[in-house]
Amino acid sequence: MKYSLRNKENRSIFRRGIIDGIPIGLGYLAVSFSLGVAAKSAGITPLQGFFASLLCNTSTGEHAVFTLMGITAAFAEVALITLIANARYLLMSFALSQRTDPKMSFFHRLGVAFYITDEIFAISIAQNGYINPLYTYGAALMASPCWAAGTAIGILAGSILPDRAVSALSVALYGMFVAIIIPPSKKDKKVLTAVLVSFAASFVTGILPVVSQISEGTRTIILTVVISALAALLFPRKTESGGEK
Repeated sequence: MKYSLRNKENRSIFRRGIIDGIPIGLGYLAVSFSLGVAAKSAGITPLQGFFASLLCNTSTGEHAVFTLMGITAAFAEVALITLIANARYLLMSFALSQRTDPKMSFFHRLGVAFYITDEIFAISIAQNGYINPLYTYGAALMASPCWAAGTAIGILAGSILPDRAVSALSVALYGMFVAIIIPPSKKDKKVLTAVLVSFAASFVTGILPVVSQISEGTRTIILTVVISALAALLFPRKTESGGEK
């Protein structure tokens, strides 16, 4: 088989994936610890949290799900906000599909797609030539268990630590999101405008008499769609050819 580990070159690629996945795994362990604290607040057990993170490779999506579970949101709200929060992975999948060997089997395509995260996508797309799924599997072998273990450890810590400590640790995940939006906001005033409008709109909709009666999950979905659409219409990005997209 083309991607068999019996092949010396494939074994080398797999080992390189493992090595490149080690720092990603260590980072995931720290971040998912904070996610576990949020999961504890939603009533998730360590075993449930472990498998939730093992099967869902997205911090934004998981945090959204745990938050909505904590406020007993409807299943439809959970499904929709997860779809919106993870929409960027569709774009990453399109990019990887352009670097996929046409002869790659359907199951290898599924395997690579399942492990698309921001970090694994970045190191995979940086490889020369066609994407070798064994490289992605090697990176995921290090990253995915760390992500799952960190969540379970965070839930355990949330069960043992005092409420004040848990409350303090739960802020760490929000700090990660702030760290994501601050650099692009400093470089691009349009991004900064969208971020500030999002903060203001979230605050206002939470205190308005009628709108505040809508569930928090539904308000988040509406604001996400509306603000993203307005930003795309008002601040279209230029393509390399000079056109707008």
